[in-house]
Amino acid sequence: MDKSLTKAIEVLKNGGVVIYPTDTAFGIGCRIDNSKSVDRLFALRKRPVTQATPVLVSSVDMALSYLDHPSDIVRHLMKTYWPGALTIVAFAKQSLFYSPIRGGTDTVGLRMPDHEVALSLIAGVGVPILGPSANFHGSLTPYTFTDLDPELLALVDYVVPGECKTGLASTVVDTTTKPLRILREGAVKMRQEDLR
Repeated sequence: MDKSLTKAIEVLKNGGVVIYPTDTAFGIGCRIDNSKSVDRLFALRKRPVTQATPVLVSSVDMALSYLDHPSDIVRHLMKTYWPGALTIVAFAKQSLFYSPIRGGTDTVGLRMPDHEVALSLIAGVGVPILGPSANFHGSLTPYTFTDLDPELLALVDYVVPGECKTGLASTVVDTTTKPLRILREGAVKMRQEDLR
């Protein structure tokens, strides 16, 4: 395994905050089961704790284990669009997610990125990691390494170099309503039959 990946996994395991490339944009993450790390990540990004943040997983099985009775449509979307740039909002097992990750709600947005670095990080840590874009809240999304804000780089514990594939944010779909709702149009164009 690449030295930068090994180091990043070690930092994440120990509760650190890391910037890393994904298929969509550069993300900033920490393990989801360390509330102090989550608080620090929100503080670094200056993000309101009432705003839920996406969670990245390394497999469908990992995702399903964190959801409360995942529906057939959730399973179908994972099978159809993952790994890839689709964030699926579904009912969470609330006890497994610190409240700010859920924005205080009973749902969570999960995604399995189509990027070896991100997948290796998550698999190496053994639990999902946070996956918001690596920018200060309200600032531009960093799609290339040079887009990253030097101020933010100085605040995190480690930065994994690399490239993002799509240069577009993920599409976000809410599966808790019927019909499904697209909350954000992004890199994935969903088929109409999948939105019923």
